[in-house]
Amino acid sequence: MGGESGLKSREVSAMIKQGFIPDPTLSFSPSRTFSPPPSSTRPSQTQAQTHPQHTQTLFDMMSEEHKFSDDKRRKAQDRLSKLLREPALREGGEVRLTVVGRDGLRVSMEVRKSVLADKSRFFAEKLRCDGAVSHSVEISDCDDVEVYVEAVVLMHCEDLKARLRSMGDGVPKVLSLLKVSAAIMFDVGVVSCLEYLESIPWSEDEQEEVISQVEHLQIHDSAAEVLQRVSSDPSTADRADDIFLNLISGVLQAKDDKARREMKALLSKLLKENNAPNDSTRLDVSKDTLYHLCHKCISSLLLCLSEATGGGDERPDRGVVVSDITREADNIQWIVDILIGKKIGEEFVEIWAEQKELAALHSKVPTVYRHEISRITAQLCIGIGRGHILVPKETRFSLLSTWLEALYEDFGWMRRASRAVDRKLVEDGLSQTILTLPLLQQQAVLLNWFDRFLNKGDDCPNIQKAFEIWWRRAFIRQYSAEPDNNSQLQITLSDYPS
Repeated sequence: MGGESGLKSREVSAMIKQGFIPDPTLSFSPSRTFSPPPSSTRPSQTQAQTHPQHTQTLFDMMSEEHKFSDDKRRKAQDRLSKLLREPALREGGEVRLTVVGRDGLRVSMEVRKSVLADKSRFFAEKLRCDGAVSHSVEISDCDDVEVYVEAVVLMHCEDLKARLRSMGDGVPKVLSLLKVSAAIMFDVGVVSCLEYLESIPWSEDEQEEVISQVEHLQIHDSAAEVLQRVSSDPSTADRADDIFLNLISGVLQAKDDKARREMKALLSKLLKENNAPNDSTRLDVSKDTLYHLCHKCISSLLLCLSEATGGGDERPDRGVVVSDITREADNIQWIVDILIGKKIGEEFVEIWAEQKELAALHSKVPTVYRHEISRITAQLCIGIGRGHILVPKETRFSLLSTWLEALYEDFGWMRRASRAVDRKLVEDGLSQTILTLPLLQQQAVLLNWFDRFLNKGDDCPNIQKAFEIWWRRAFIRQYSAEPDNNSQLQITLSDYPS
């Protein structure tokens, strides 16, 4: 007897766990109830008197948290009360449906069996039986009781899209409803949620949640339409470089300076986001495209300098010349900044070091026209000095041989004409670049600088720190490259007997 009782108890427990207890003897009135979980007890007065200051502070914190929790629960109960007053749930039905939240909140309602079975394949399977049989159904451990009740209300609606629109809670609520609808196989609800998501805007945070939920659920074909706004077409990868080329070229040729500055900043930010390592899924502008643009800009700059130094009867307009040279130099600086950010700037150092014709024309143009060009050299020295550009010593010396004189000549104008020029940054980058050269080349460069600085003062970069380091290397801490035979590692080979 006891064994039969235990067996029945286990069977009932299993049914409760599954959420379904069919009982043909039950009949219910159309009442709807919910019960809040028991509230936490307050600390005893004795405890509060034992440690007045410490316990009072802790009590205040607990009270605030309790107050916030109570307020949140009260709002949830208000919303649930409103839902339970919906006409669809006032009609009653043969199925007593109880939803229990993880926080203990419990809601009961009577629902027509025909609605549940017709709209949900899950309920249809569980409620299969003949006649007017009453059922008690409990769904336990729910994340959000309100969403489950809302899903039941949706089952009674003829225009689900209008209902979703009227909720006014946006993407998060619809995603919750989508998850519940998919779990109970409420197909019409799933389709309506997907169609709603497809038609409304998402924030970037919501976008990640939509993608995660829809991919995880692997539901209706409509899911593919929802994800179309974030799904790349295979042809996009093939055309990506052309798109990048058109965008960057558009900025380089822009006529409105303010718009040009804004779009430069925008593209720079977006291209930096593409620099994430070990992410093969990201499409990025190619090295070939960037260097193609570099060559175009250098050719345009060479043409501008040629026009500025051309000897003809017609003198070029000074304002136009300054504007053209400044624009082309700024274009090159921008692309070089992208190259350095992507750690592919080494080839440009070689290209810039070889611009002998450009450097010769540069020396013939008034400083007021040309000083922006020397910012390119300063930019490269900063990159080399920080270790962001790695080129052989021959290339480093060639760069300084071609452009250092021009940098000296333009430094005063660079410093005064542009707030964007950080004098210390330029001086540190130049110092470090010089100190990477062989000692004799350091000596030649720094002795030349010494004489120039004495005559130009603040209009010449102050690289005293580099001069001091060279001095110590040359005269105080001399290093001999001759091998020390006494310290060489001796290696002896011998055969071991087999």
